[in-house]
Amino acid sequence: MAGTRITNIQSAAKQSPKIQLPQRSSAALEAVQIRKKSSQSSGDRLSQSKSMVLQESDLPPKPISRHRRNQSQHNVVVPGSGASVLEPFVGLKGEHLNVTKISESGKKQRKNWTVMWSVLTTDQLLFYKEKQHESSQKTSKTDVVHLCGALIQWTTEKSSRKNVFQITTNTGSEYLLQTDCYSTAGKWYDAIRKSVDSSTKSDGGFSLRRSNSTDFLPRHSSLPGHGSASPSSKQRNPVHRRSINMFGSSKLKHSTSDSADKNGVKNRLKKFIIRRPSMKTLQEKGLIKDRVFGCHLLTLCEREGNTVPRFVQICVDAVDKRGMEVDGIYRVSGNLATIQKLRFVVDQEEELDLDQGQWEDIHVVTGALKMFFRELPEPLFPFRFFQLFVDAVKIKESKPKVQAVKKLIQEMPKPNKDTMKLLFSHLHRVLAFSRKNLMSTQGIGIVFGPTLMWPELDAGNMAVNMVYQNQIVEFILIESREIFNLDTK
Repeated sequence: MAGTRITNIQSAAKQSPKIQLPQRSSAALEAVQIRKKSSQSSGDRLSQSKSMVLQESDLPPKPISRHRRNQSQHNVVVPGSGASVLEPFVGLKGEHLNVTKISESGKKQRKNWTVMWSVLTTDQLLFYKEKQHESSQKTSKTDVVHLCGALIQWTTEKSSRKNVFQITTNTGSEYLLQTDCYSTAGKWYDAIRKSVDSSTKSDGGFSLRRSNSTDFLPRHSSLPGHGSASPSSKQRNPVHRRSINMFGSSKLKHSTSDSADKNGVKNRLKKFIIRRPSMKTLQEKGLIKDRVFGCHLLTLCEREGNTVPRFVQICVDAVDKRGMEVDGIYRVSGNLATIQKLRFVVDQEEELDLDQGQWEDIHVVTGALKMFFRELPEPLFPFRFFQLFVDAVKIKESKPKVQAVKKLIQEMPKPNKDTMKLLFSHLHRVLAFSRKNLMSTQGIGIVFGPTLMWPELDAGNMAVNMVYQNQIVEFILIESREIFNLDTK
């Protein structure tokens, strides 16, 4: 009987919507309301049935993660619009958006953000330089984006700005759209996506072309409205979730070729290292010259056929000639760039004349001399003598201390001993002009202590070692006449 009453009510409702219905149960009234709306199309019934189930908030939907776009994005419905997924967003008006074109038919372009007046139609997205009014003719159109067969997705990797989404056309052109307002960006994203789905479905499905290629691909596996990607395909390419699915296979090919190229480079480097000539061969051919700075003292003196390096002798003569009365000689630093230039000239075995104008500053000469001693592989005081000199300078009595230091110097190799004698004799003459150059034995000891000697291994206290270095140089300078027999010269 209940079924007969409902059938009678339905027929009455079809004949006259204004008929007064008797009081019935809530289930019967609900059935009447649903049947009353059945005069609409099947597509509208599907949209309304979905709107009854999906209760969304008034805010625009949050950006959906790229790797989940195919699963859920095509089911989102804007609440209150009353439109199905495939209908264009009718209520959207033109608005200023930040737009940049990053690819033209697969060819990458430089990113250049521009504020454009954007207008959305059923199948196109139009960009204007200036705001367009309804009465004005739209003649300043700069770009037209055809939405049929396009892809749209949120992106955080193509730009550091917030609220950025990308549109990829079927020809491989790529656009980035952005606005600082999140709700505005979400509104435009949904509207463009609906236009893409509507225009693509009405066109019977539009084939997509891979960026930077002429190959056309089916769009069913990557666009909204055509079903989500199969779980098996996601498991095969889990590492490419950040990119569009249709580019997955090409990325795998590139990674394979990259690994092959790396192996090829490694093999070529190994062959080059094996075949490269030795340092001795390069020196014999004249490709590499023997250096002066950084060369061992014994090797340098043997090569020059002397017991004192020629560069040390030239520098000492120049300071004796024009630097004895200079304030702060050896204490004041010279221009480092000029010192390095002088070093380069010496290492290239060019003719050196310190009387030239470029070496006029005597502090450049003294700086180069100190650099020569600092860069010796083994200091002027050989490593094995460091602790012996420390023990000798600890002797309290003056004469035994002098004899111990003199004995150690006599035991040194001849190049070290002769170079030390030349240098300390020169420094002794510098002290003779201390009233004008304001240099004292303590000042020279501080300058030349760490320059002429240092331990082979910094195992001890550096501060303690520096104190002994300064004391040893200062003591030898004071007792230079007795130690080097300068009076008998």
